[in-house]
Amino acid sequence: MVRPATSFDIPRALTIYHSARQFMRRSGNTVQWVNGYPSEALLRSDVAAGRLFVMEDAGGVYAVFAFIIGDDPTYQVIDGAWLDDATPYGTLHRLGSDGTHTGVLAEAVAWAWTRCPHLRADTHEDNHPMRRCLERAGFAYTGTIRVADGTPRRAYERI
Repeated sequence: MVRPATSFDIPRALTIYHSARQFMRRSGNTVQWVNGYPSEALLRSDVAAGRLFVMEDAGGVYAVFAFIIGDDPTYQVIDGAWLDDATPYGTLHRLGSDGTHTGVLAEAVAWAWTRCPHLRADTHEDNHPMRRCLERAGFAYTGTIRVADGTPRRAYERI
C-alpha cells in the first residue's frame, strides 16, 4: 500500500535511504546520493508539501519516494528530446527501498500512473539497476538533464 508520509515516517525513511545508498555502492554507483542525500531537512520539506510517500505492508514501511505533479526545473533543458513536452507530468524522485521487497519501482509507477498518466524520472549513469527497472516499467530514455548541482542524469519518460 502507498500512502502519504508523515513526520513520524522520517526516521524510517532515513534508514531506508541509508540502505539504498549501500545497495548503490555495492552495485558500482559510488557518486549518486552522497553527503547524506536525501537529507532529513529535504524529507521534512517533502512531507510538509505532501510529496513524500511510503510503501508499507503488515511488516511496516519498506520503501519511500517523492512524487511531484508539475514542472520540474531540472527538466527544462534536456540534451535529447522529451516524448511529450506539452502536457502536465508527474515526476518520481528519490525512490529508495530497504531491499525486503521486489518490484518496488513497478509498484510506485502503477500508483503514480493512476494520478498522472504522463511520468518522468531520472537517474545517474552508474545506477544500472534503476535504469533497468525504469525500462522494464515502460519508460523510454529521452536524453540527459542536469540536476541542481549541475551533474548529469539520464532522463526517462512514460506516456
